[in-house]
Amino acid sequence: MKREKKTYLRFVVFAVSLVLVGLDQLFKFLAVEYLSPIESYPIWDGVLRLTYVENPGAAFGIFAGKAILLTGVTGVLILALIVLLLWGKIKSTYLMWCVGLIIGGGIGNLIDRIAMQYVVDYIHVELFNFAVFNFADCCVVIGTVLIIVYFLFIEGRKGNRGKEKTDSEDQINAGK
Repeated sequence: MKREKKTYLRFVVFAVSLVLVGLDQLFKFLAVEYLSPIESYPIWDGVLRLTYVENPGAAFGIFAGKAILLTGVTGVLILALIVLLLWGKIKSTYLMWCVGLIIGGGIGNLIDRIAMQYVVDYIHVELFNFAVFNFADCCVVIGTVLIIVYFLFIEGRKGNRGKEKTDSEDQINAGK
């Protein structure tokens, strides 16, 4: 029964990834329709603006002009994550959701790169003078950070607990 739940969950996570893609494309459509003529719109003065930017590269504009490379690498990574997710290679429910976020965001930006050779960005945090980004970027970053947290603090502690147990068992056995 538990295995059936995990199988069902994998498809739910993938379906949610596709919903994230749809939301991302909707937000980008709205940015193109309503921001591109005026370029920028303040949401919270000095803190947050909606600013239309066409990003031909990856994060912070790196690899600009390398759309084919970015498209190929992104496509291969997303395909690998989809295969790992749907074939049940990712066992942890937590990791499934993290990978789902990355898949959704990755596909959202991949659609832009394939269709337009650039990614539409529109969220501009002025408070920190940070790069303009989009919803798909948020999904990828949040999913990636949560995976790092998982391996540093959750999986890492499991490994340490196993090592501590082995060390204490060795000490007990050495005393015999």
